Amino acid sequence: MIKMRFRYTLGKNGKPVKKALVYTQDEHHIVQADIDTEALSILERLRANNFESYLVGGAVRDLILGKKPKDFDIATEASPNEIKRIFRNSRIIGKRFRLAHVFFGDKIYEVSTFRSLKDGSSGNTYGTIEEDVLRRDFTLNALFYDSRDELVIDYVGGMKDMKEKFIKPIIPLKVIFTDDPVRMVRCLKYAATSGFAIPSALKARIKTDANLLANVSPSRRTEEMMKIIKNPAAPEIVQLIFQYGLYGYLQNDAARLMQRSSAFYEAYLASLGQCASGKVCMLEPLISDYLIEENRKGAFPQSNSAEENWSKAFKLARAFILPMNPPRVELEKALTSIMHGMGISSKKPTRRRHR
Repeated sequence: MIKMRFRYTLGKNGKPVKKALVYTQDEHHIVQADIDTEALSILERLRANNFESYLVGGAVRDLILGKKPKDFDIATEASPNEIKRIFRNSRIIGKRFRLAHVFFGDKIYEVSTFRSLKDGSSGNTYGTIEEDVLRRDFTLNALFYDSRDELVIDYVGGMKDMKEKFIKPIIPLKVIFTDDPVRMVRCLKYAATSGFAIPSALKARIKTDANLLANVSPSRRTEEMMKIIKNPAAPEIVQLIFQYGLYGYLQNDAARLMQRSSAFYEAYLASLGQCASGKVCMLEPLISDYLIEENRKGAFPQSNSAEENWSKAFKLARAFILPMNPPRVELEKALTSIMHGMGISSKKPTRRRHR
């Protein structure tokens, strides 16, 4: 029988109050060898400087599920300036809520300061761990891992929800998506990758608030799409986002064609599966099936020059992936591969220098 352990804090009357459940390694089963040594080093150095610090978010979730995370985020009571003082290989980012990026070669570790509830769930002041946990989106993302004692600290019942395979929100339903509409996409991504169920009230709120995604900046929608493309479960994620009626806010033209043609729908999802395997260029799955269809319609006649074909393909592809605005070099790389695969002569136009 497992003996429950608790984390306490002092109440207003000075007496200890139970605040969180504490799980040991034989309960959470996280293998510390699956955590990047640099992330562990960051945690250790912060603690050596007397700052409470934990591994948080998706990394803890994936480790509990037996997956090896790609990203390791850290939360601490140290301020951004204090983090910068400890780590010379870091820089402070953000205009409203500042946090630190710590660099080890080409790896970037996000280190954020505990956030306060003073200004609600979207304020930008620093606070305590008890407040910070209530600022996070879903319970499965709100677990804190103490690497020194190998403990998982759970303030919101996240371990229970993961065991029961449910995605439950922490922030009240009436504001969770108005504060950040991208959380709808992330919720569906978690459901697709974990197989966890979405409660009916949360499903209804996603459908009610779907149109809020239209107000999200193109840069954030691009960032979220790039994360989806890189995910091994990209076809399943896109399929679920499409079923909920959200994909049109990420890839409007693709969603329209998926709705109109089952053949395009199947081909598009199959192409997304090729990306995660590393067999194709990053953006290729998003535009290849569209350009193949345009070629069938005669978009690239034999009378065209290689440069004309390139310019036409670039214009079509750029318009098709809106509102995404990826780096031009990535789009050009994908176009080169696609045009070669279709056997169409194409050449990037040479820029003429003005004298």
